[in-house]
Amino acid sequence: MAVVVVESPAKAKTINKYLGPGFTVLASYGHVRDLPPKDGSVDTDHDFEMKWDVAADSRKHLKAISDALKDDNDLILATDPDREGEAISWHLTEALAKSRAIKKDTPVRRVVFNAITKNAVTEAMKNPRDVDMELVRAYLARRALDYLVGFNLSPVLWRKLPGAKSAGRVQSVCLRLIVEREMEIEAFDAREYWTVAAQLTTPRGQEFEARLISLAGKKLDKFDLATGTDAEMAVHAVTSRDLVVQSVEAKPATRNPSAPFMTSTLQQEASRKFGMGAKQCMSTAQRLYEAGYITYMRTDGIDMAPEAVMAARDEIKRRYGADYVPKSPRMYKNKAKNAQEAHECIRPTEMSVGPEALKTTDADQRKLYDLIWKRTIAGQMEAARLERTTVDIGSRDEQVGLRATGQVITFDGFLKVYEEGRDDTADEDGGRLPQIAQGDATPKKAVTPEQHFTQPPPRYTEATLVKRMEELGIGRPSTYASIVTTIQDRGYVRKDKNRLIPEDKGRLVTIFLVNYFRKYLEYDFTADLESQLDDISAGDRDYKDVLARFWRDFSAAIAETADLRITEVLEKIDEVLAPQLYPPREDGSDPKSCPKCGSGRLNLKTARSGGAFIGCNNYPECRYTRPIAGEGEDAELSGDGKLLGHDDGDPISLRTGRFGPYVQRGEATEEVPKPPRASLPKGWTTDAMDLEKALLLLSLPRPVGPHPEDGELIEAGIGRYGPFVKHGKKYANLPDVDEVFIIGMNRAVEVLAAKPTRGRAAAAAPLRELGEHPTSGGPVNVMNGKYGPYVKWDKVNATLPKDTDPAAITMEEAVELITAKAGKTKSKPKAAAKPKAAAKPKAAATKAKAGTAKATTAKTATAKTATAKTATAKTATAKTGTAKTTTKAAAKPKTTKAKPAPDDSAG
Repeated sequence: MAVVVVESPAKAKTINKYLGPGFTVLASYGHVRDLPPKDGSVDTDHDFEMKWDVAADSRKHLKAISDALKDDNDLILATDPDREGEAISWHLTEALAKSRAIKKDTPVRRVVFNAITKNAVTEAMKNPRDVDMELVRAYLARRALDYLVGFNLSPVLWRKLPGAKSAGRVQSVCLRLIVEREMEIEAFDAREYWTVAAQLTTPRGQEFEARLISLAGKKLDKFDLATGTDAEMAVHAVTSRDLVVQSVEAKPATRNPSAPFMTSTLQQEASRKFGMGAKQCMSTAQRLYEAGYITYMRTDGIDMAPEAVMAARDEIKRRYGADYVPKSPRMYKNKAKNAQEAHECIRPTEMSVGPEALKTTDADQRKLYDLIWKRTIAGQMEAARLERTTVDIGSRDEQVGLRATGQVITFDGFLKVYEEGRDDTADEDGGRLPQIAQGDATPKKAVTPEQHFTQPPPRYTEATLVKRMEELGIGRPSTYASIVTTIQDRGYVRKDKNRLIPEDKGRLVTIFLVNYFRKYLEYDFTADLESQLDDISAGDRDYKDVLARFWRDFSAAIAETADLRITEVLEKIDEVLAPQLYPPREDGSDPKSCPKCGSGRLNLKTARSGGAFIGCNNYPECRYTRPIAGEGEDAELSGDGKLLGHDDGDPISLRTGRFGPYVQRGEATEEVPKPPRASLPKGWTTDAMDLEKALLLLSLPRPVGPHPEDGELIEAGIGRYGPFVKHGKKYANLPDVDEVFIIGMNRAVEVLAAKPTRGRAAAAAPLRELGEHPTSGGPVNVMNGKYGPYVKWDKVNATLPKDTDPAAITMEEAVELITAKAGKTKSKPKAAAKPKAAAKPKAAATKAKAGTAKATTAKTATAKTATAKTATAKTATAKTGTAKTTTKAAAKPKTTKAKPAPDDSAG
């Protein structure tokens, strides 16, 4: 019986099911060793020797594997079929050999499978191999490079750029993409242009739309109609002429399906269609893989196993008919850059298992499997057939020309199952055009101009960022998700409405690195380094040579920054960012002059939080500051916050604190250390804040008015649990923040009345008050209880007999019921005391000691009163003696306590 090791317990459970009782399947829980985060883990002076540590939480997993190998001296490494999986197998072998869990005679085999199915697992077990050391060396080179960059460059950032957290070989290049795109957007100058469209009718009265494409006999370019005046002249030219169809052209066309998924395209499509981040997508795919539903999800490959292709074609025929199956299978060319990533595409392990048959309730898994299944099936379906029609319309004098386009699907083909999403919308051909022929007149219903402005390049989404990284050759499938996640976790980038926006500290880090470490942030350099790593995995390069060449230049670049001062760094960044930080002013004045004091100069400053801002160099005399993004026009900031305006002479500012954004009235002073503040409620964004909204928040709690019943004030406000109304000590939540500012008295009273009272419920009112009990006193009342009406006197509750009318019961009947109930309660025998006195001598002893203590106290008190009260003292002494006797008597059973003697326990 062999010991099989995989990465995760979920994978172990699935594989154990296929292998049966003849194998012990254990999980390593990922990597068991890593480079410790300290200097010297990669020794650059001794041929890049790497020092590994076993993680604390991995020791127990290694011990479990070691213990299993004591009984079964046969190790099978079944980690994932990629470079990381190969590295985990190598680490396991090294760690187990070091602990002597693997002996010289222990057979160690490596098996790989692209899908966790019974057939794939059993076939892999028949074809074991050794650990692929070329893949391991590629892993070692990548891990050493990432360590050398991160461990040596991050401290430079900490010292030279306060607030910066880390840098990375691929992470920083990815951040550069986002920052440069943002700078393109900020520098973008929108350009106006116009289009003209005409609503036309056919001789049969059917309407269609055509757009103006030529004017005065000249084809129109995008910016030829640059102003509204140009557009109005074009409209007049069209309306003043009769139009006729000059040509109708219909062409057949086809659309082929997209290739099956690989890692990057799966992340892109999951982002487009479900808004899934790269990390969420890969985590969900991992669970599907480990459950045996899909093939391995980290791959650059798009080819598919022949048996899978045939299974897909059979499923298409069964579900949709023979017309949807192409004559020959579709073959997709593998785009893998190196052998270690050249797996199959991501596909279902069983084509017959459609999304409806998936045995999981997890919503993300169901959505992602549906996407993978449809893409795979569609990839083997017949092409969609369309007919594209172009109709050219013009005036007889050829002064104006218009065009209408349309398309119709004549056979849906793969579109019956799936259509790929798009990152950015584009002009598409319209739907089917009405029947029309050359020479037909086309009367005009309307001719309308439309204004447009050119748009800046869109911000990256996770999908488009992954696509761009793939195009540039930066990173690999296994790294995309972690890179995109890391730059967000570091606070360099935030995600807003699925778009990635660089934070100030992200900008500063990028500009710093581009200026002082430009070579290492070049896209070509990073892509070339990736190619070298691919060469290592193919056995074409020595990984230590790659490390040596990299370290020689990189260490020199690090050394060059040793004497840099923080002020030099900020000045350099300020110079590079000047076009964005100080845009030209409308009045032509110096963009760097302080708009508040007039004499100061604006420059870049860093905040303790790690962010940055533009401030006046006359600080503290002038406290003018603003964000580095500019936000269109200068906005005065108070401290680290944005000035929204003034109210009664007080500055009202928007700030950010440890608990999020808030608004503040005035400034903190010695007299007022904590000026009035109000947090932004959930759903309110900083971008939408203005003076009016800030004053509303600062005015809370808002008085609604006196309660109509008791006259106590009702207030509305926003607390830690959201919006509320308050009356006395009673709070009631409101469903919407906006209602706090408009709620009236009637609504407030209604909300408060609907709120149940907290704490002990108020005493229930009696159904009838019968009066005082005739013999014992105390009120006798008829009450309504959970199980029906009853009479109550003191602590006695007597249920009324069935069919007794509570309204008709008399005092005499009530007393009889009470007496019977009280007698029944008194006559109830007490439970006999359990004979545990001998087993609890400590309790008796405690009581005796208490008695002794009381007697002693009495004796002392008596002695203090007067000498004449000797008799009283004697009495106290007598009591003391009695107590002592009792103590001894109670303590006696202690010697016969029912505790087994040593001999008994031995026997």
